[in-house]
Amino acid sequence: MKNLRRKFELFCFKNRNKGIPNLMLYVSLGTALVYFMSRMANNSFLYYLLYFDRNLILQGQIWRLFTYCLTYDAGNLLLTAISLLCYYSLGRAMENIWGTLRFNLFYFTGILMMDVYCLIFGGTASVTYLNLSLFLAYATLYPDAQFLLFFIIPIKAWIFALFDLVIVVIDLFAYPFPYNLFSVISLANYFLFFGKDVLNVIPASWRANARRLLRKQPKSKVIRFDAGSYEASHASTKKPYTHRCTVCGRTDVSNPELEFRYCSRCKGYYCYCQDHINDHPHIQ
Repeated sequence: MKNLRRKFELFCFKNRNKGIPNLMLYVSLGTALVYFMSRMANNSFLYYLLYFDRNLILQGQIWRLFTYCLTYDAGNLLLTAISLLCYYSLGRAMENIWGTLRFNLFYFTGILMMDVYCLIFGGTASVTYLNLSLFLAYATLYPDAQFLLFFIIPIKAWIFALFDLVIVVIDLFAYPFPYNLFSVISLANYFLFFGKDVLNVIPASWRANARRLLRKQPKSKVIRFDAGSYEASHASTKKPYTHRCTVCGRTDVSNPELEFRYCSRCKGYYCYCQDHINDHPHIQ
């Protein structure tokens, strides 16, 4: 599985410029156009022409498998405009990080997952959770990035991400089957592309504490020794720091302003500072 994932990442890197560039720009502009035309004409004809309808799709209106992505409506004009601007910014950032091809595959995979699930079990596909997967993807890569709640309160991305995941879990128990799984299927592209890396949204200190609790302590024999001589012989070997970056060598003692995390993709417990946790060769 690791080799397959590595080959996929290499393929996307070699063909990073292929695909539809600025995909989220077209999606955001198309959504804004549908929203304004529906509000200005004071009718929802265009919305009903594009939204997901299983019965109409089976009758031949196959464009609805994709055009429902343009039917996002947050309620009022201001909230819709802010949401579209946010989703465009996140999509653009992810495309710059991953490349055009990988981002296209990520977005279209989410659409495909929802299409298949809704065609089999019924229901109406929504673009809300698909856009949420963009935010979760960004928060996984940059958990310490800050967003301004109400344009005033700075909150780190990992807090928003955990809150969104809690809502997804709540939905599993709030709706009957098969509608309760819709939110999970909508985020299937996120779990598929990130795998175990989804744990990066959890603070590194929490994961380190969890590993310590779950790690089995080896049984050791009791050996009598002179405490004074032992401390004298081992005092010089005790490390004066807790965390040390594998790449640059900076520690939490020499640079207390830095944050240190452990990479889940490296084989072993390798620590990295905030400047190298997302940009270092993985040790296998």
